[in-house]
Amino acid sequence: MWIAISALNLALAVMLGAFGAHGLKSFATPEQLAWWNTATQYFFYHAIGLLILGVLHKTTATFPIKIPYILIQIGIIFFCGSLYIMALGLPRILGAITPIGGAFMIVGWVMLAWQAIKHAK
Repeated sequence: MWIAISALNLALAVMLGAFGAHGLKSFATPEQLAWWNTATQYFFYHAIGLLILGVLHKTTATFPIKIPYILIQIGIIFFCGSLYIMALGLPRILGAITPIGGAFMIVGWVMLAWQAIKHAK
């Protein structure tokens, strides 16, 4: 399941990246394109990280990834989603949730580090 979700994240990141590179350029401002590109970069980085977590879980089933994985996924939705929404011209107030998404990502990775330390003992 984890690998499948990661693969869907990556497919969506490719689609959104292509839309930003081809469809959005004709009507977006440079600032909106920058938001779109930032969202797409972070989406790719974290989706690849989630894929690695899925593979790790497959090879080391005793290593707990559920909580970090979910936190990072929520972070992707909030962080990248809010940037995509703003890039499409929707209210900038939604940018207020961008740092919340970033915090979810950070907490997810820190939780993974904590799990790794506990698992190593």
